Amino acid sequence: MFARLKEEIGVVFERDPAARNMWEVITCYPGFHAMLVHRLSHRLWNAGLKWLARFLSHLGRWLTGIEIHPGAQIGRRFFIDHGMGVVIGETSEIGDDCTLYHGVTLGGTSWNKGKRHPTLGQGVVIGAGAKVLGPIVIGAGAKIGSNAVVVKAVPPGATAIGIPARLVESDDPQGRFAAYAVSRDANDPVAQAIHELIDHGAEADRRIDHILEELQRLRREVETERTESASLKKVSRILD
Repeated sequence: MFARLKEEIGVVFERDPAARNMWEVITCYPGFHAMLVHRLSHRLWNAGLKWLARFLSHLGRWLTGIEIHPGAQIGRRFFIDHGMGVVIGETSEIGDDCTLYHGVTLGGTSWNKGKRHPTLGQGVVIGAGAKVLGPIVIGAGAKIGSNAVVVKAVPPGATAIGIPARLVESDDPQGRFAAYAVSRDANDPVAQAIHELIDHGAEADRRIDHILEELQRLRREVETERTESASLKKVSRILD
């Protein structure tokens, strides 16, 4: 028990550089408190004490701002940073070494009984404000960008961003991940397509302007030639 508790505290130091000492983690980290409450409420839930488990979970929500259904299955070294507004549904399954930031929802898309919440593989990171909905699988090592809405499975190691979420390639060779926003340099195919359309439109406008300028120049030349021709005709009549 104490080894497991020490492991939970060690995760905070590993993933939050703001953590200074053990006493601060024990007293001031709502994600740590929420997990302690969930470990106990989950045991009560599995023991058949459903109401007591839900009531304890409700108290944990009131104290931490983090709502974790006692039926959710959560692996080891799970870390919730900041925590406020996190919601984890009843049939959610979370693997070892996963990280969630504030405002994350692991929700359902159906009122039917049975599996209706996401499954997260080992080492998944979900950025602030993201919504992962339905009985989908987020593969091991996958990353979900800030405020993304994910309704389809994400392959292992992939990065998903946007609404609805789409897969992108990370251009960071060190594999770093921005939990609050995806880097503006991310290789987003939709953004690239939009930029290409904008560039194409600008080039088309430039060509049209050039054509109009040429037409105006030709018009001026024609008018000049007509004027000169008329002048020559007048001179010719006078001389005759």
